[in-house]
Amino acid sequence: MTTSLQDGQGAAGRAAAQDSPLAAQVCGAARGRGDARGPAPAPWGPARALLPPPAGARGRAADRRKKKDLDVLEMPSIPNPFPELCCSPFTSVLSAGLFPKANSRKKQVIKVYSEDETSRALEVPSDITARDVCQLLILKNHYIDDHSWTLFEHLPHIGLERTMEDHELVIEVLSNWGMEEENKLYFRKNYAKYEFFKNPMYFFPEHMVSFATETNGEISPTQILQMFLSSSTYPEIHGFLHAKEQGKKSWKKIYFLLRRSGLYFSTKGTSKEPRHLQFFSEFGNSDIYVSLAGKKKHGAPTNYGFCFKPNKAGGPRDLKMLCAEEEQSRTCWVTAIRLLKYGMQLYQNYMHPYQGRSGCSSQSISPMRSISENSLVAMDFSGQKSRVIENPTEALSVAVEEGLAWRKKGCLRLATHGSPTASSQSSATNMAIHRSQPWFHHKISREEAQRLIIQQGLVDGVFLVRDSQSNPKTFVLSMSHGQKIKHFQIIPVEDDGELFHTLDDGHTRFTDLIQLVEFYQLNKGVLPCKLKHYCARIAL
Repeated sequence: MTTSLQDGQGAAGRAAAQDSPLAAQVCGAARGRGDARGPAPAPWGPARALLPPPAGARGRAADRRKKKDLDVLEMPSIPNPFPELCCSPFTSVLSAGLFPKANSRKKQVIKVYSEDETSRALEVPSDITARDVCQLLILKNHYIDDHSWTLFEHLPHIGLERTMEDHELVIEVLSNWGMEEENKLYFRKNYAKYEFFKNPMYFFPEHMVSFATETNGEISPTQILQMFLSSSTYPEIHGFLHAKEQGKKSWKKIYFLLRRSGLYFSTKGTSKEPRHLQFFSEFGNSDIYVSLAGKKKHGAPTNYGFCFKPNKAGGPRDLKMLCAEEEQSRTCWVTAIRLLKYGMQLYQNYMHPYQGRSGCSSQSISPMRSISENSLVAMDFSGQKSRVIENPTEALSVAVEEGLAWRKKGCLRLATHGSPTASSQSSATNMAIHRSQPWFHHKISREEAQRLIIQQGLVDGVFLVRDSQSNPKTFVLSMSHGQKIKHFQIIPVEDDGELFHTLDDGHTRFTDLIQLVEFYQLNKGVLPCKLKHYCARIAL
C-alpha cells in the first residue's frame, strides 16, 4: 500500500497535537500562512513527482489535495509577526531554545556584621567567595582596600571563631550551619592574615620546628615556609599542648606532633617513635578555629585555645579542643595547619588577592558602583594646570596631607575666635579633638584593648589609644610588637599654663593626641617600633 508524504505529515501533526496542543497550533499556523517572506512551493513538491499516479478513490483524493495546495499557493502571503515560532512540518515539538534559559547562578541573601554589631544584607550569587564579599563591602562603604579586610565565621554558642580564607565559597560555609545556631559573618581587618609570608621568623620559633629528614646547616624561616608549600617535604611542628579529654571536663598536657598527614600525640613523653604516636585529628575535612572564651565555656587552663571542628558536624562533642601556653605558640600551630591544609592556594591568595572563582571579582563588581562614585578621581591643583593623580600611593599621601592641613586650619580658627577665653577654649579643643579619631576607643578596659588587637592581628605596629582606668586624666597607648601586646601611659605635662602630652617624661611634648600619634607613625622614638595600623571599629 502506497502512502504519500503528506499523509505522513498529517499523522505527525496529529501526533504532535495530541502530545502538545501549542505545538500543533504553531505548526498549523505555519502550514496555513506559508513562509513570511513570500509564496514558495511546498517543501514536499519535488518529492510528489516520484510517486506513482493515483488510481480510483486514491486518485480523486489526490486531486482534491492537489487543488487545495494550488488554492493555498494562490492566496496572498500574510506577514508572520512571529517568525521565530515557525517550525518545520516534520517537527512535532517546540525547540528547547525557544524558551528562556534558567539562570544557573542562584542568588541568596546573607547578612554581614561589623565590630559595633551593625549589619548589612547583601544579595550574592551562590559561587561568591569570601574575598568577593569583602570587595563588595569595601566598594559600598568607600573603604581603602589594603588587602587586610577579612571575613570571619563566628560561632557564639560554642565560643569559636576563624578566619575565612579568601577562596572559600561563602554559601557553602553557610550551608553547614544548623537552623537553631545563631552564627554570624563578621567583616573587619586582619593584618596578620598573610603576615607569615612577610615575616616568617615571628611565626615559627626554633624550639617548635624540626625536620623529618636530616638537613645540612641551619634552615632559615623563609626555607621553612617553602617546605610548607612544597608537596615533597615538610617541617614538623612539635610541643606540649593541653588537650580536652573526650566526654570529660578535664584537660591533659600531652606532647603533640604536626605532620602533613595530620596531628599526632605521643603516649610516652616526647618520643617520636611510630609505636608511641597516636592519631589525633586530620585537617582535610575539618577547620581550625580559635577559642574566644576557653576558660569560661570549656574550662581551659589558659586563654590561648584552638580546636578542630568537622565541616559537616556542629555539636560540641565533635570538637577536638586544644590549648597552648602562650599566644606565640598558638599562632605557630594555627599558621602551620593553614599552610598544610591549603598550601599554594594561600600563596596565590596573597599574591593575587582579586582572583576569585565567582563573577564578583574586581572587574565585575566595579560596574555595580554608582556613576557618581566612578566619576570621582584624585586631582592635583598645586600647579598652573590641574592634573589627575593616577598613582594610588600618591593619591593617598595627598589625601593625608590635605586632612592634616584642614585640621591645623580648624584648630587655628578655634584658637583665634576673638573671645577673652580663647586660650582656654583652645586647650579644651586640643583635649577633645582626638575623640573623633578612629584609633581612639574611649573607656575600654585593658583586656578589651588586648582582645581588639589580637582580633586584628598581632603584627608589629597595630595600636589603639584609650582612656586610662587607673588615672582618669591620662591616656594609654596599646600596641603590638613581637607577638606581644605592650601598654604605654601617655602623661599630661603642664608648662606656662599650657597642657602637653608625652610618652618620655616630657622630653618630647605634643599639644594633642593627634600630633602624638602622627609623630610616632613617622618616628620610632621610645616605642619598640613605629605605629603602623590602627584598630578601628567600623560601621556597615
